Amino acid sequence: MKILVLNCGSSSIKYKLFEMTSKEVLAQGGIEKLGQEDSFLKVTLPNGEKKILNKFIPEHTAGVKFIFETLTDSEIGALKDLHEINAVGHRVVHGGTKFNKSVLITDEVIETIKECSELSPLHNPANLKGIDAVKSLMPEIPQIAVFDTAFHQTMPEHAYLYPIPNEYYEKYGIRRYGFHGTSHRYVSKRVCEFLNIPVEGSKIITCHVGNGGSIAAIKDGVCIDTTMGLTPLEGLMMGTRCGDIDAGAVLYMMKKENLTPDQMSDILNKKSGVLGMFGHSDMRELEAASANNDPVAKRTEDVYFYRITKYIGAYAAAMGGVDVILFTGGVGENQETARAGACKTLEFLGVKLDAERNKVRGKEAIISTDDSKVKVVVIPTDEELMIASDTMDIVKSL
Repeated sequence: MKILVLNCGSSSIKYKLFEMTSKEVLAQGGIEKLGQEDSFLKVTLPNGEKKILNKFIPEHTAGVKFIFETLTDSEIGALKDLHEINAVGHRVVHGGTKFNKSVLITDEVIETIKECSELSPLHNPANLKGIDAVKSLMPEIPQIAVFDTAFHQTMPEHAYLYPIPNEYYEKYGIRRYGFHGTSHRYVSKRVCEFLNIPVEGSKIITCHVGNGGSIAAIKDGVCIDTTMGLTPLEGLMMGTRCGDIDAGAVLYMMKKENLTPDQMSDILNKKSGVLGMFGHSDMRELEAASANNDPVAKRTEDVYFYRITKYIGAYAAAMGGVDVILFTGGVGENQETARAGACKTLEFLGVKLDAERNKVRGKEAIISTDDSKVKVVVIPTDEELMIASDTMDIVKSL
């Protein structure tokens, strides 16, 4: 069975084509600068070679059409015919309280995703454009929606409710939803296979740390809490997002600077975090500057690591212990200093990091010592494979 996975953003479309019997990636790539004169499609061939195809791509339907043409191209394509694709799986960012699992896309599902767009105005409309594009180009093919928020719908009320007047929760659905759910679900399942431990009885803390970042507490394979909230702005310090901040501080800045809500949102989402404190959002630059004893870099790193450590401790308490601490995401998979910094003061939990093992980059590994009471593990995430797996399971059940 061949499954195409699409991740549509406002100005980008990423894709991966899987042969699910072997879980082999047959083709992958992405359109960038969608709608701009210098838009292009970057294709990764099966041999690892990358090709850039420059073309003006005005909108999502044209973009998906170009991807389809590339997939069946006689020189660089992976397919002879588009009908070899059995189904298309879409990443959809926000499913609100309506979706606690992946679903077959119907007209009713599309309407509900539109309703959830109020909670994710930057992402859901773009996700819908991808769905509409496939529908117009291949109307008969089954399409599946896989929601970032779905995995976190198992959180208990005491974890997802905010202590604000009930009317705002009831009228507007203001509560914690959580994000990166597909990643947290994939790595939490995969680590049980990797360590050969049962899901039942497990207490796992998954740290998805990249330009965006979130942590989840997963007990018996079920999410009981996560750091992101109504939006991806809550929780950890991130590349350009502030994470946790006193709401009073936000009101104070707005008053002092005479800022509109949109201006304040732009500051908190795009100009804060590592970028705001250090001046650059790239964690590699931060790591290099800190290694050279740059005081601003060192201070920024301290705040960044501390917030990860703090949530690990909180979630160990929430679950009544922890068996596994897992790092994933661009930073979590590749930066030993971030993992070491986050685990530095966790010995009281029985965490012992092995400095040599912690040098691993981008592959599955145990990075704790043999006598560490808590296993510390790196598991590269594969959200696309998780989406493809869900898509296959639903299509098989039709």
